[in-house]
Amino acid sequence: MSDIVNHIEENPKRTKRLIGLEYEQLQQLIQNAERLHHDKQELLESKKVRIIAGGGGRKPKLSLRVSAFQTLLTRGFESIIMMR
Repeated sequence: MSDIVNHIEENPKRTKRLIGLEYEQLQQLIQNAERLHHDKQELLESKKVRIIAGGGGRKPKLSLRVSAFQTLLTRGFESIIMMR
């Protein structure tokens, strides 16, 4: 999936065709998603009662940025398939 992210980063003019958003809109959307994600994580962490120290567990395989691209592309492909 990171190949697509790299392609969009290298060719920002093609973003509209691939995702349906202008490159600037995509950047703003990702920044807002990252901010909301971090806010939600902080809220969840503040409510946890820990017996064992934090930091364990599986780390995410995809970054938030790649995950956002993947979601947008999946939604775009679903809408194309539904139009047929």
